[in-house]
Amino acid sequence: MKPRLFLYCQHSMGLGHLVRSWAIADALSSAFDVVFVSGGAPPAGMAPPPRVKMVCLPPLTQTTAGELVSESGERVELVQERRRQLLSDAFVATDPAVVVIELFPFGRAKFASEIVPILDYARTLRPRPTIVCSVRDLLAGGRTKQQQHDDRARALADRYFDAVLVHADPRLARLEETFKPQAPLRVPVFYTGFVSPQASTPKPALEAGRAGIVVTAGGGRVGGPLFRAAVEAHLLTPPAGRLPMRVITGPFLPPDEHHALVARAGTCPDLTVCGAVPSLRPWLASCAVSVSQCGYNTALDLVQLGVAALVVPFAEGREDEQRARARRLEAMGAVRVLDPDALSPERLASELIAMRRFTPAPFALDTDGAGETLRIVTNLRHPELAGVVPAAECA
Repeated sequence: MKPRLFLYCQHSMGLGHLVRSWAIADALSSAFDVVFVSGGAPPAGMAPPPRVKMVCLPPLTQTTAGELVSESGERVELVQERRRQLLSDAFVATDPAVVVIELFPFGRAKFASEIVPILDYARTLRPRPTIVCSVRDLLAGGRTKQQQHDDRARALADRYFDAVLVHADPRLARLEETFKPQAPLRVPVFYTGFVSPQASTPKPALEAGRAGIVVTAGGGRVGGPLFRAAVEAHLLTPPAGRLPMRVITGPFLPPDEHHALVARAGTCPDLTVCGAVPSLRPWLASCAVSVSQCGYNTALDLVQLGVAALVVPFAEGREDEQRARARRLEAMGAVRVLDPDALSPERLASELIAMRRFTPAPFALDTDGAGETLRIVTNLRHPELAGVVPAAECA
């Protein structure tokens, strides 16, 4: 019988956290019975890994202002109370050998009231489970009390966790660049490489050549401004000088915005608007130009596939990690960046013409993050099997 592993993931505005955590869970399921607790809205048309048991909490999302919102319209306090009980019941029933918490305590502070109790309970178990934090390449900043947040996160990480797994290639991003507590972390930090759900998938349609423009914004919840600008930019461009465009709005764009885009595009035969698709990767692999935001998964696909990409990073409120990622990729020559403050149909139309002369520079990122996560977690449970060197020692 495999040991049991409990993975908690709360995705809020987009799909990046969920997609990355599903890929990690899929890799872990080869050695563990994985119970995956999801706290966000389930995305239409997307299925979890086949060997993973899903526990879906009543979904909560978080606005760009940091406010929690119930997907059902119920009072948030009532939903939180139900979530805490469901989460506790699932944790006790699982009795895990390993606990993986995605992002917290480096983010998701508003969910501490449901996460900390299971961590406290885990510390009472004998044998005590191995507890690790799973974190992306760059953390969001810009909080009014950022130093206080970082210091509190450092204290929680040191108190509850056995390791922090950073899903990044340290040549591109390191934890200390966006996490700066006054006292250093004592818990060991490991870099896994980027987590690519389809790292080994062949590049489709490359032999036949790339064609057209594809516009995406991950799950689409905050993609409205980019989608509207793209549709209008296409209509501004004379037919003889434009490429066919497909706008993929994703599962979370509000229905009224989606319908308005479809109606506007209906006047143009070489402009298509569609909703959710099982995977954006095949569309990115076969397009001549990609226009997107710069979330973790999309950015990784763009670099892996060598797409000529124009990125317009999402940067509302204190959400600054996409802008930081975009600038790093731009410095590598991997993408071109249009600052969101400069986004307009006219500017986007001009940038799309310029993209025809852009060839992305190749860059080989470490993308075995899911497999390396499995290796690290296994070795943390059984350190006698193989040596695991924390990032501080191999930097």
